[in-house]
Amino acid sequence: MNGTVLVTSRSFGRGRADCERRLAAAGLRVVRGSTAHDLDALRPVLADAAAWIAGTAPITDEHLAAAPGLRVVARYGVGVDNVDLRAAAARGVTVTNTPGANSEAVADLAVALLLAALRGVVAGDRDVRGGDWRTRRGRELGALTVGVAGYGRIGRGVARRVRGFGAEVLAYDPYAPPGAADGVRPAGNLAELAERCDAVSLHAPGGAVLVDAAWLARLRPGAVLVNTARADLVDEAAVAAALRDGRLAAYAADTLAGEGRHDGARAGGPLLAPDLADRVVVTPHIGAQTVEAVDRMGQGATDAVLDALAGRTPAHVVPAPA
Repeated sequence: MNGTVLVTSRSFGRGRADCERRLAAAGLRVVRGSTAHDLDALRPVLADAAAWIAGTAPITDEHLAAAPGLRVVARYGVGVDNVDLRAAAARGVTVTNTPGANSEAVADLAVALLLAALRGVVAGDRDVRGGDWRTRRGRELGALTVGVAGYGRIGRGVARRVRGFGAEVLAYDPYAPPGAADGVRPAGNLAELAERCDAVSLHAPGGAVLVDAAWLARLRPGAVLVNTARADLVDEAAVAAALRDGRLAAYAADTLAGEGRHDGARAGGPLLAPDLADRVVVTPHIGAQTVEAVDRMGQGATDAVLDALAGRTPAHVVPAPA
């Protein structure tokens, strides 16, 4: 086996597993390229690439046209919304992902963000560093009803974790509703989560706004919203307004609109306004960034490359939309 493997994921091979050595042992040359997928910067490598282990930046038909020998795009992670699947299929390029590899890591972070929001952890740390030891009164997770919007692997992981605290869980997913054995109550729609829950955690795929002014108006006063999924699930201006009028007590997220631009621009937007600093907690898209998840994603992407280049069908092929 020979050829070049382009790697544009920042964390590929940064865990304990030596994925680059596996590729080199198979006779492949690993070349790292622009994590922003800047086309001009990638052209020289794409011209020779047989495989591409890709991060979350866009992969367009123009990228694929610059890679005549490309046989597989192995998405390092789950989401493929930034990959032109139709163009890949038309050019005979297999696209794969690594479902489940980061589910436990993201579920952990969702609960960490929820607890941080409920107890004012970040604001409290900021106060103490400024010499202010006044107490903040929070809420106990075990006393709440937690809504889970999207009941796939991550949503189920969050439900399992918060139930361990004693919280009741209400989940909505039109495609994967909770079963009777889960100990989780099904919701009939997203509005029901707003009306019946003290906190809601978002775990739906991107592409449509779920949290808008109308949904926020249904919330119980003092509710907490957590988003470790996609920034485009929420209307950020509406969330900022709900924080200011007290309908929403806190917003905690692992992503913001603009974060996905991959152009190095500083993130901004309504949720980073100074007056909301005590009620908004944001992490820099670290949901999948654990040693264990990095290893699982790296090994899954490496397996896909080796299988595709050897003529075998990879485990997790993503089909083009009909």
